[in-house]
Amino acid sequence: MTDPETLSVTIVDGYVDEPAHFGVPPYISTYPRYTAGALVDAGVPREGITYHTIDGLRDEPDRWRDVDETDLLIYLGGMTVPGKYVGGTPAEPDEVRKLAWTASGTSLMGGPVKFGVGEENAGATETERQDLDFDFVAKGDVEAAVHDLVESGLEGFNNRMRDIDEVSRWAQEGAFIVEQHPNHPEYLIAELETSRGCAYRCSFCTEPLYGNPTFRPPPSVVGEVDALSDLGVRHFRIGRQADILAYGGDGEAPNPDALRSLYGGIREVAPDLETLHLDNMNPITIVEWPEKSREGIRIIAEHNTPGDTAAFGLESADPLVQEENNLNVTAKECFEAVKIVNEEAGWRPGGPRDPKPADHASAAEDAPTRLPKLLPGINLLHGLKGEREETYQRNLDFLHRVYDEGYMLRRVNIRQVMSFDGTEMSDTGAEIANDHKKLFKRYKQQVRKEIDNPMLARVAPRGTVLPDVHLEYHQDGKTFGRQLGTYPLLVGIPGERPLGETTDIAVVDHGYRSVTGVPYPLDLNAASMDELTTIPGIGDSTAGDIVVNRPYESVADAEFGGEVDIEGFATARPLEHAD
Repeated sequence: MTDPETLSVTIVDGYVDEPAHFGVPPYISTYPRYTAGALVDAGVPREGITYHTIDGLRDEPDRWRDVDETDLLIYLGGMTVPGKYVGGTPAEPDEVRKLAWTASGTSLMGGPVKFGVGEENAGATETERQDLDFDFVAKGDVEAAVHDLVESGLEGFNNRMRDIDEVSRWAQEGAFIVEQHPNHPEYLIAELETSRGCAYRCSFCTEPLYGNPTFRPPPSVVGEVDALSDLGVRHFRIGRQADILAYGGDGEAPNPDALRSLYGGIREVAPDLETLHLDNMNPITIVEWPEKSREGIRIIAEHNTPGDTAAFGLESADPLVQEENNLNVTAKECFEAVKIVNEEAGWRPGGPRDPKPADHASAAEDAPTRLPKLLPGINLLHGLKGEREETYQRNLDFLHRVYDEGYMLRRVNIRQVMSFDGTEMSDTGAEIANDHKKLFKRYKQQVRKEIDNPMLARVAPRGTVLPDVHLEYHQDGKTFGRQLGTYPLLVGIPGERPLGETTDIAVVDHGYRSVTGVPYPLDLNAASMDELTTIPGIGDSTAGDIVVNRPYESVADAEFGGEVDIEGFATARPLEHAD
């Protein structure tokens, strides 16, 4: 019988990406935190628990010693909706097997990896359930399995789901593990769970495998935020739920009072938070209960931080695909939901639609342009049953209608399906997705050019200020970074700047999925040639004249020529003279 007080445990985070749960850096998912809390609850001392990310093991091979020598190895991971990632690279199946082979002690695997493993983390992939050579696979909740395994002296456990009391306790007791994350504290965003499961049964989705929605009450979530905030976490995303508007209700209808308690409580215990975003919002909820939804959306926009995104699972604008895959919202209904979110939460802080008037009229006029508080994002999934060439055109028509009628989308997410046992798509697999790969690639490029680029210019017009952009990597003489948040904009900045720092950026140009920016405010008495020529309308000659004619007492003193307007994000600081 293994004594929990003497047990050494190593948790390896291979990252997760599920329909309603994200954990690729700079995110940390709920799994390692709840697992650490379950270990402590079972009697394992905090000092006996070591946490590594899969990237940490890749970067520092000496850390594999913790995998080899631990009494209990716990692997957490699984990608059911894989995408492209900047902050980390999810574990591939061969790496997970290596973990099991390296571990000399007991090994357990859990998380969405239980739903299936493909040859790689990519769309248009078929999966199958595998143990990847681990001693145990948690087929229920991994945190419950870990708790019961430790209590049994590492002899075994019954697969089960944890209850609300357990998750409330484990979420707070396991918060300490964030201090071992390599991004802690400045560049880490904690994914928060409000509920699991879904009231609907779309053919491809793994979220219904968790059952019908079950909700954590506001004090449970707020207590977790309080514990994380005490450990230096300042960035949060309420992302672990199928539909934020349904929080605290019957699983379908909105409950604005519950949202008010949740958001208000978070703001009360974490008054210095820097990011409060969400992820999923079901458009059918907005259409079926428009007034309650409008109230809920207003509550969210009152408490969140700018740049927030409500992901809408339209998946397909083709009625045939909708019918064959049990999709719950039509293109017409989704458009109405897009309209309502734009109306209630598409305002910019300090802008003309800000419901909180500035203390002084001039304050609003002088406020920099910020991203809107909350916008919808559209998810489109390809390779579903019934998909045809017409499907692609219907999706394009829907997106064009949104743009042409003047509304905003924060982003359009296009991917190909992965099939998992237990979902209706398991019979179809990736056959349709593979047959349509060429069509998919051409269509995706069309969306990027015709929709993403002009939409991005509407959402983040020139001069929009993005505070606290974290600088992540260099490429082609530029520095690229992102804010912390849900679906953050990728920003390219001229020159190679020190990585790991943060800086405020003003948007000056737009790509398909990214923007070009310059430091905010841009000091004309110090700006480099590269920074000046990045601004559309300022060529090498004009930039050279600006540099030669320094110093300036004001931006208006500089000669730009044409119709270049940078006064909204530029300044002319007095030069410092030596004594």
